[in-house]
Amino acid sequence: MKLDTATIADLAAHLEACQLEARDTPKITDEHPGMDWDDAYAIQDEIRRRKLARGLRVVGLKAGLTSFAKMKQMGVDTPVFGFMTDDYAIADGGECAVSGLIHPKVEPEIAFVTKTALKGPGCHIGAVLAATDFVMPGIEVIDSRYRDFKFDLKSVIADNTSAARFVIGGRARPVADVDLRTTGIVLSKNGQPVAFGAGAAVLGHPAAAIAALANHLGRRGQEIPAGCLILSGGITEAVSVEAGDSITLSVQGLGSTSLRFV
Repeated sequence: MKLDTATIADLAAHLEACQLEARDTPKITDEHPGMDWDDAYAIQDEIRRRKLARGLRVVGLKAGLTSFAKMKQMGVDTPVFGFMTDDYAIADGGECAVSGLIHPKVEPEIAFVTKTALKGPGCHIGAVLAATDFVMPGIEVIDSRYRDFKFDLKSVIADNTSAARFVIGGRARPVADVDLRTTGIVLSKNGQPVAFGAGAAVLGHPAAAIAALANHLGRRGQEIPAGCLILSGGITEAVSVEAGDSITLSVQGLGSTSLRFV
């Protein structure tokens, strides 16, 4: 690590304040170009600690920048990982207030729920499928705190991978009943299809993102617990939204989930 404890705490407080106050900031590596990967995750961990201290609960984990389209869009080539707290959750078909966000975008995802724990190193797609209880459609609302949605990989990790809101819905189905690699999705905005894709867009198979997360946590002496909700990453490029927009994700064999922006 290159940053001291006080600097990590200050950066975490700054980024979380930007999230809570819906204001943007230049990416933090502008002032701290020497920070490393451990620093980035330490800042994210401190944001998590701050949220837990305020009484929030972690209700899920997430992989980000896992689709080839998303990597190209953001100019990166490595997945990132973050967490979701209960104040991020929106009921299926519910409303998301844009007043609490800076420049929201939505991503279509496959949500996994585990029935047994997963821990790396050495976690692979087969282990993920064996440990998965069921899968469902999920929409993640991302909202980078960085000005103009421009960041590098270390900055976005520190910012909890742009996590903001999420919704899951549709039909929960065992993974044995779904070919997640070829499963097709349609993301619609105000009744018009705006993005199409298939599960293979996420690292060749959505379960590969879950395996990568397990291996990442394993290197830190942690694991994905049983009963954990995990968003496996955007299948398509993110779609910008504003107040008045209605978003629906339809996933082949899994039904649909939706939310409205107000």
